[in-house]
Amino acid sequence: MRTALVGYGLGGAAFHAPFIAATPGLTLSAVVTANPARQAEVAARYPSTRLLSTLDEVWNGGFDLVVITTPNRFHATHARQVLEHGLNVVVDKPFAASAAEARALASIASSRGLMLVPFHNRRWDGDFLTVQKLLAAKALGTVHKFESRFERYRPEIKSSWKESGDPADLGSILFDLGTHLVDQSVALFGRPLSVHAEIATVRPGARADDDVFLSLSHEGGVRSHLWMSALAADLGPRFRVLGHDAAYVKYGMDPQEDRLKAGETPAGPGWGEEPESAWGTLGGKPHPTEPGAYQNFYAAVAAGTAPVSPQDAVTGLEVIEAAKQSAATGDSVTL
Repeated sequence: MRTALVGYGLGGAAFHAPFIAATPGLTLSAVVTANPARQAEVAARYPSTRLLSTLDEVWNGGFDLVVITTPNRFHATHARQVLEHGLNVVVDKPFAASAAEARALASIASSRGLMLVPFHNRRWDGDFLTVQKLLAAKALGTVHKFESRFERYRPEIKSSWKESGDPADLGSILFDLGTHLVDQSVALFGRPLSVHAEIATVRPGARADDDVFLSLSHEGGVRSHLWMSALAADLGPRFRVLGHDAAYVKYGMDPQEDRLKAGETPAGPGWGEEPESAWGTLGGKPHPTEPGAYQNFYAAVAAGTAPVSPQDAVTGLEVIEAAKQSAATGDSVTL
């Protein structure tokens, strides 16, 4: 599949281009960026890849797949344009600004027989794969609580659309980190029955929410407690999964992001593996972490299979909308 990557910021450079280039069945045929410095980076790392300056240059380029990793506010607009030109598309998170917008994209893709894939790569974090494996094996017994955190300590405000106070930028921590946390919860336990949320802006001078807690109630009695924060001076466990028979507790983040930022490629030996010192515990004893496998996302795309369904992205956006309503009213919201 001849692939055009639209955008070459952190997402394009670290999370998309290396995997597209390394996946059998895909070629990184073009990168769309008007930034001269980023064009130079692409030319140096992927010398056979075409450089385009605008999305309009994609339409007559003979591409099979377009990957959208532009700023959040453009995701749905650009995805719609790609679908209307008859091309398959991968869309970085957040998939859209609203559940209604996401449903409309899914309808266009379905009517045209095109692949529309939300890029929820955190389903291939090693620690999340470990949780999935433990649940499938019923190693914890009946699970009643799933705790998940993406916490950072970044007291300084960055000058970026990601911290913009304009709602159209979709730059809040709820859209940024929260999208991953909600998607992982949905992947494990399905669409929540209800949502309760606390949403705050706690850093001096911050304009977008930067400290959020979500409580999701699922069918069968499981509760997901999700924390995301830019001002956590003491980081809690990445996962704490409580069952009737045992608990799984894991600290620290999946290593793939740092390795990608350092310029490593996913084709290298030992990709996604964690040292024993980073393992979590099962029943208080060290338990090996499954190797992280972001490469499996694009391997599925190359095989013509959507590894994440648009409906899951719709559900995630329904949760985010319910969370905003809950935080505004103080009440739980039924989905």
